[in-house]
Amino acid sequence: MELTLPAVLDAAAERDAGHAVLHCDGRDVTAGELHASSAAVTGALRAWGIAPGDRAAIMMANVPEFVGTWFGIARAGVIEVPVHGAYRGPLLEHILAESGARVLFCDAGFLERLDGLALPALERVVVRGEMPAGVAPPPGVLVSGLAEALAAPPDPAPPRVAPGDVSCILYTSGTTGPAKGVVLPHSANLALARANVALMEYTAQDVLYTAFPLFHVNAKFTSVTSALLTGARLILDDRFSASRFWATMAEHGVTSFNYMGSLLTILAKQPPGPGDRAHAVTRAYGGACPAALWEDFEARFGVRLHEHYGMTEIGIATQNTRTVRRPGSCGRAAPDYEVRVADEDDDEAAIGELGELQVRPRRPGVMLREYWARPAATIEATRNLWFHTGDRARMDAEGFFYYADRLKDSIRRRGENVSSYDVESVVNAYAGVVESAAYGVPSELGEDDVMVAVVWSSEPDVAGLVEHCAARLADFAVPRYLRAVDELPKTASQRVQKFRLREEGVVAGTVDRGERAGGRRAR
Repeated sequence: MELTLPAVLDAAAERDAGHAVLHCDGRDVTAGELHASSAAVTGALRAWGIAPGDRAAIMMANVPEFVGTWFGIARAGVIEVPVHGAYRGPLLEHILAESGARVLFCDAGFLERLDGLALPALERVVVRGEMPAGVAPPPGVLVSGLAEALAAPPDPAPPRVAPGDVSCILYTSGTTGPAKGVVLPHSANLALARANVALMEYTAQDVLYTAFPLFHVNAKFTSVTSALLTGARLILDDRFSASRFWATMAEHGVTSFNYMGSLLTILAKQPPGPGDRAHAVTRAYGGACPAALWEDFEARFGVRLHEHYGMTEIGIATQNTRTVRRPGSCGRAAPDYEVRVADEDDDEAAIGELGELQVRPRRPGVMLREYWARPAATIEATRNLWFHTGDRARMDAEGFFYYADRLKDSIRRRGENVSSYDVESVVNAYAGVVESAAYGVPSELGEDDVMVAVVWSSEPDVAGLVEHCAARLADFAVPRYLRAVDELPKTASQRVQKFRLREEGVVAGTVDRGERAGGRRAR
């Protein structure tokens, strides 16, 4: 049976309206309460003249009102445009203006960010919380309170929403450049959620956990929607805390959590303690676990890792299941996709050869329809009947895929290709390193030199780290430049924005080992 987002919430409320499906912002929220709030938002949108196919943006923290608003927008046949809570200035203007959002639902603290932005399509701002003193909306833009919208009478005859209708425009986080709007139909949202449920074998007895934001595909579809589909309960946090993580798992009886990026590495760096096993978590869903960490993490914490490869545009393309898995890989092709590795000419690469990971669907409606207002980008990404992920990988003889890095993150040094992923895995294994990012910077001899930005938990030990790398990496892969940073610039999904680090280059304070060990410090 083909479903839409509002139909999923309808079914959850009919099954058990009193079930506390969500714990968020210190509150339990039932399926019935979510259903009622979504119906009210739909009624408000209809009363304001917002029609199916129009766009409504949401810029809120992880709060229950976000979820009710999101499903209310979907119920009205309106296209949701979730916005990163950190955006401001030109990037915020770009997303709201390009999408043509007629309505913006936002937290009161975000209202001042609209000052001076050119937003010709915006007609109304719906504010959660008290209006800040001295802050006004843009000229000609109406202001409503979210509480008012949540109290609006439901529309007695909401529009019919079909699985093929567009549900959202999710702007990519921009690891390599400006954000593009990924246009996803309801069918793609539900394909991702159902694939996640099948992979993780979720049931009504599960308690899920995520600390990812609701403007991100992970929290929206592999957390909220998966919980609604199965009758599970979701603990939706507003931020990740390594020191309190396992206590939070135990407190709420969590059975499965989502991870991405360096979350597992940071957890593994915590001192061992009784809390490592004093929880009910049996499995975790995510990507980018370093190969060297995988089996040790599972053994220490008693948690089975389900590494996969996915993107906002395509959902789950490869996966490690409970029975078919290989530590260090991102798994085999998922049921909905054909997956291959291709060379620069878009010909299939040989087994074991690095190339671009490319995918295409086995059935319609499971991936992006297009990039919003970007026909050229859409054609480029889908040329030759394959979706080009922009990621480098290889495939072994048994069909398991192994991620290497972003194509634009590949480092070319002295005629050799250096995998930033391999360098980071070695650096992150060193005591005192919280996380790192490896990238190329221009060399005076041509091509690149290897640079690594490191977040330390204590006083930097550069000499020890270099010795550690030299014993584990090829000579040409040992970083020349080492930079200590307080934090790495990241996207909402905790992927490092290396283009920002590359743009900054070799800054003051960076240790430069030179062409030989014992180099100089950059000025």
